Amino acid sequence: MKNIAMVLYPDFLLLDIAGPLEVFSIANRYLAPDKHYRITIIGTESGPLRASNGALMQAEFTLEQATGSYDLLLVPGGPGAYNHQHPELLTWLRGASERAGRYGSICTGTFILGHAGLLDGYRVTTHWHYTERLIKAFPKARVETDQIFLEDRRLVTSGGVTAGIDLALSMVALDHGRKVALDVAKVLLVVMSRQGGQAQFSPLVANITTHETPISRVQNYVLEHLDESFSIARMAEIAAMSPRHFARLFAREVQMTPMEFLQNARIDQARSLLESSDLPLKTIAFRSGFGSVRLMRQRFVERLGLTPLQYRLQFN
Repeated sequence: MKNIAMVLYPDFLLLDIAGPLEVFSIANRYLAPDKHYRITIIGTESGPLRASNGALMQAEFTLEQATGSYDLLLVPGGPGAYNHQHPELLTWLRGASERAGRYGSICTGTFILGHAGLLDGYRVTTHWHYTERLIKAFPKARVETDQIFLEDRRLVTSGGVTAGIDLALSMVALDHGRKVALDVAKVLLVVMSRQGGQAQFSPLVANITTHETPISRVQNYVLEHLDESFSIARMAEIAAMSPRHFARLFAREVQMTPMEFLQNARIDQARSLLESSDLPLKTIAFRSGFGSVRLMRQRFVERLGLTPLQYRLQFN
């Protein structure tokens, strides 16, 4: 029997808990009794704990009562993970993680693991909206921004919300084989392996500052004229700088090269048109500045892990 523990704290995200736990619960239907998962809910305090959506959930044990070891110990995400400190939980996690077969987080639960000192030197991921914040908060962690979930030695982390289901399915596959995990996925009406990573859900170009600078002026001009051809020399001319100085300043301010910004902006434009219209792929490729469907397809596969047509089928 495998022991699965999930830790609750105030302001957790309910789906981060419910999704993975349903995977393990449904897996029990396909397993012999002695192979079942035993699920334990541990709370930072006694009594019901309120989720971010207002629902109340009662833990089976408090931290003080939960002194055993677990095959898998998970911390969910939620506003309480990154907006509040939980010193008693951090102390408990340091000891409990040493006794666990595997430990990890769902979504932004990585912030709690980080504050407990459990991310340093590990490859980790979290919800795409919070990856930059995670990178700044825990520079010793190796944050990967496009993974649905990651396993590095005994540490497992997942992207946002429903990615916890993907992580749990992978754990079932490791424990009991792909057939059992596939049966569970079919019951939940989800796929075993998603096409692409988190990048397909997140904008590739961040919001541009409202304070005008030579760099932001170039960014806005590019976004308004994506169907035109651009080079570093042309963008530098718009900024009234030398190409070398412009490229260096752009990379420092935007955290990507001018050509990376251009390609990401074109992909974002194409994604928007794929989501909101039935325009032919050729028209979308032209309006986004790719020039051809072939080049657009190539850039989509390189950056998002799926073709424009696959993207349209998923999001249109």
